[in-house]
Amino acid sequence: MSEEQDPTIYLKECITALTNYLADKVPDRDLVGLRIRNTENVQDKVVGISLRRRNQIKADVVWSVLRKVIQSNARFALTDRLEVHLDHVRMPARNGKMAEKTKGRSISVLSAIKKSIVTVKAVFLCLAHALIIAMAKVNGDSKFK
Repeated sequence: MSEEQDPTIYLKECITALTNYLADKVPDRDLVGLRIRNTENVQDKVVGISLRRRNQIKADVVWSVLRKVIQSNARFALTDRLEVHLDHVRMPARNGKMAEKTKGRSISVLSAIKKSIVTVKAVFLCLAHALIIAMAKVNGDSKFK
């Protein structure tokens, strides 16, 4: 930053550059959060922007949060040195390995393979039968297989 440049304009440019970087480098499904800390006045609290989807973090959002902090806190100065920490949480792309193995199998085949799936054959009061089966499984009933 040059000496004659306004700190507000410089900060807006930095925030815009950061959000443009996020748009280029981070997938839409991932979560992003920011923490901004004043390094010269350590008594100031960290300004945080909670984790949001990447497409919800825009320069206007970051700037509005900073503006509120600056207005409410007279010590927080834009001429101080600020550190920006980016928190990035990668969200899973698929349902895991099991989804690929079970794809296309019927419930009867799955219930034979998986011990956690139980088929209730009752036509009437099937919820009650399912609860009785679950209680027998939890209690370790010898008749339950």
